[in-house]
Amino acid sequence: MNSAHDQKSLTPSPAEPVWRSKDYEGAGETLNLDLERYWLEARVLKFWIAGIIAAFLLLSLVVTLLMQPVYEAQSRIEVSQITANVTDIDPLDGGANVSENQYLNTQYELLESRFMAERVVEAGNLMRDEAFLDAFDLLENEELTTKDVEDLLSDRVTINGIVQSSLIDIVFSSPSPDVSAAIATLWAEEFIAANYDKRFGDNIEARQFLQQQLSELRETLAQSEEALVAYANANEILVLEAGDGEGAETAAQSLAATDLSALNEALAQAVTDRITAQAAVQAGDLLGRRKNPQLTSALALAEAELSTLKENFGPDYAPLRQKSAEVAALSRALEDETASLLGGARASLAAATARERELRAALERAKTNFLGQQGQSIQYGILKREVETNRALYDGLLQRFKELEASGAGQNNIKLIDRAQAPKRPASPSLVLNVLIGGVLGVLNAAALVYLRVLLSQTVRSPEEVSDSFGLPVLGAIPLVQGGEILEALRQQSSELSEAYRSLRSNLAFMSPEGVPGVVMMTSTVPAEGKSMSAVALSASLAKFGKRTLLVDADLRNSRLQDTLDIGYNDRIGLSALLTNPESTVAGSVERLEEFGIDYISPGVRPPNPVDLLANSRFAEVMAEARGQYDQIVIDAAPLLSLADAVETAKVADGVIYVIEFDRVKVKAIRAAIDRLRSSGAKVYGAALTKLDQRAAEYGYGYGYGYGYGYG
Repeated sequence: MNSAHDQKSLTPSPAEPVWRSKDYEGAGETLNLDLERYWLEARVLKFWIAGIIAAFLLLSLVVTLLMQPVYEAQSRIEVSQITANVTDIDPLDGGANVSENQYLNTQYELLESRFMAERVVEAGNLMRDEAFLDAFDLLENEELTTKDVEDLLSDRVTINGIVQSSLIDIVFSSPSPDVSAAIATLWAEEFIAANYDKRFGDNIEARQFLQQQLSELRETLAQSEEALVAYANANEILVLEAGDGEGAETAAQSLAATDLSALNEALAQAVTDRITAQAAVQAGDLLGRRKNPQLTSALALAEAELSTLKENFGPDYAPLRQKSAEVAALSRALEDETASLLGGARASLAAATARERELRAALERAKTNFLGQQGQSIQYGILKREVETNRALYDGLLQRFKELEASGAGQNNIKLIDRAQAPKRPASPSLVLNVLIGGVLGVLNAAALVYLRVLLSQTVRSPEEVSDSFGLPVLGAIPLVQGGEILEALRQQSSELSEAYRSLRSNLAFMSPEGVPGVVMMTSTVPAEGKSMSAVALSASLAKFGKRTLLVDADLRNSRLQDTLDIGYNDRIGLSALLTNPESTVAGSVERLEEFGIDYISPGVRPPNPVDLLANSRFAEVMAEARGQYDQIVIDAAPLLSLADAVETAKVADGVIYVIEFDRVKVKAIRAAIDRLRSSGAKVYGAALTKLDQRAAEYGYGYGYGYGYGYG
């Protein structure tokens, strides 16, 4: 007995043939396990997967046939960077310098803005366009608003920038090819117009304002000029203008002032002439200053010659007398001329005096007229300055208007390259694309189904999961045998089921240095996991190995092993009787199962308090007695569930083989049950994975299919 307890404390031999123990596998194997499990579930659900994919493919076909055709039309514009101003006129709107990418991104956002939708709706009069409204079935919609149409346009327009270029495609989709082409082209045109307004709109507005101001100022200038002319005519104010020789400026003065100035100058000249004539007459030097030089010279020459003749000849000398007559004739001619000149001088003096008198009188009249116009010139000057001011304002505004006209006549930096053409074929629906999408959705939904199946099942699907989840080696992988032929399969030494349990026995031999532990308990989480039949099979395998083997049915609550083995009931013997009657012996309570070569202790009468019986020291005494009579003892304990039967039973065993049914019990429940065993001090050697079906074959486990058993 002490030896048995010593064996319970021993660790498994390093040579134990555990199956993919957690200590031996890496992260890559865990990943492979997950993928394999998904693949396994996919194979199990292959008909569901095929149905889901087929359903989505059919749905995509139906949707394609029911979808309304949509036509896409595309217009193309070119957006260039704004060039520098080529005039000396400063623009009213100075644009900031931005990078090309930033500028193009700004244009993309503007093309997709609500501002553009509003312009297109207004420019195309889409609220009343029957073709547009009919294309979108909006003719009968009495509650249609402008915002609804704008939202519709925004949803249907797509802006595509062509990489490494300044070209932008404007794509509009609608059920009508003509409407799509019209809106795509209109969108491009309105964007070009909006850009022009943005660039030159301030200049245009300024020109319009200046044009209005020029018109008003022109009328004001005309009125002021008319008032000036009317005042001058009413007051007989004549204004003379003279150019400066270049035509750029003029000088203006009244006729009265001009006359006064001219008369004053003429009077001054007349006074000068009179004084000169009077002085000539009074001084008497007029003759000396006014002699005929020819006569004077001839007279002087004749007098000289006469003097010479008188000195040399006498008075009777004929040449002398002739020269004397010549001198006399010249003297008379000179005197006659002098007399004539003196008369002319006096006449000139009289004429100058008369002219001076007349000019002085005229000057007095002009002075009187000029002085009379002095008061009128003040108002005339006021009117004239008003005319000049209005003319200066008009000329300044006109100059600025011409400048803005020159600077505002620039070219738009956005141009329409291609107008949209009505498409001949619809862009959607695309049968190929929809079928492809349907196939992808089908595959995704099928994958989701497999994933949810794996996620929600959380059951043990392979020996590797036993090691990963519970840290237990798998001592045996027992195949599922369909139908009720399990006993027949166990009787056949060559059956795959018998071979599996022999493998379990062999692996169990490595659990202690002495070989197979003396007392082995088998339990499970819930009933019908194959625990009881595994206990029978293991006992039979040990017996065939030459060991005296005892099978103890310790499931005092709900054992069905007697019915399965077709053993008759005997109320006087069994485990219940052994535990309640101190006089009972093991030898007197066993029954022989010849076909398996083992002894068997049935549970006996079902007691009202199974846990109390199993926790009693009598149970340990019975097992000590059995150890002395048998080489191997296999205890078929009750399932753990939420009961303490198996925990109490484990106290008398060297170790526990935990039976887990393939793909049935949740991992969480199994882990909780194993933790209960370990917390009680029980030694769990490993697990036996039972009822491996065809799904487990994907992992390399399984021994043939077509047999079956369905209870434990």
